[in-house]
Amino acid sequence: MQNTATFDENLLDMLKTITNEGFRNAADGFSGMVGRKIEVGSPTLELVPLLTIPRMVGGAEDDAVGVYLRFEGDMPGQIMMVIPYQKALELSDLLMGQPGGATQSLGSLERSALGELGNLCGSFFLNSIAKTAGASFRPSPPAVMVDMVGAILDVVVATVGGVSEHVLLVHANFHEGTRSVETDFWVIPDMRSLHNLAQKKRADDQSH
Repeated sequence: MQNTATFDENLLDMLKTITNEGFRNAADGFSGMVGRKIEVGSPTLELVPLLTIPRMVGGAEDDAVGVYLRFEGDMPGQIMMVIPYQKALELSDLLMGQPGGATQSLGSLERSALGELGNLCGSFFLNSIAKTAGASFRPSPPAVMVDMVGAILDVVVATVGGVSEHVLLVHANFHEGTRSVETDFWVIPDMRSLHNLAQKKRADDQSH
């Protein structure tokens, strides 16, 4: 198990820069798909204990939507966008250009829009790491889950397999004009691989 002591400030600073770049590129990519300007406020990143997440999202028995990606390569791990169900309806309205309150349930189109946003954010986040640290990744197709927060978290815990008891929590605020919706992304990298990539980047920086 890893603990917070293994996360030094240099590593967090690198990840914050990567997160900002990745999420802005994802918002630009989604904007190009829908033909409207969807923006993201400066994402914030913090390291939190994995098992405290249900309280942050509202409670283990509250309904939520999760968009889940696994990735393999130089740093295996997983990324999941998690958003309370009501906020998922609001985000669907924003993404699909609908007036607020128009979406009352998540059909295939709404799930597809949420899945694509989660997919773009995860993919561009990994692209930013790849560019920064000279790494390569193979992300899985996104899986969209609508379930209780506890059940969604169980999927993550089961696949983590004891790799980490902490998760990188990214708060991102997507907005169009005066409308905005907050989302959370859980990023669970293989810590040893992440540190190796950070050390490689520092060595590269020092050699130039």
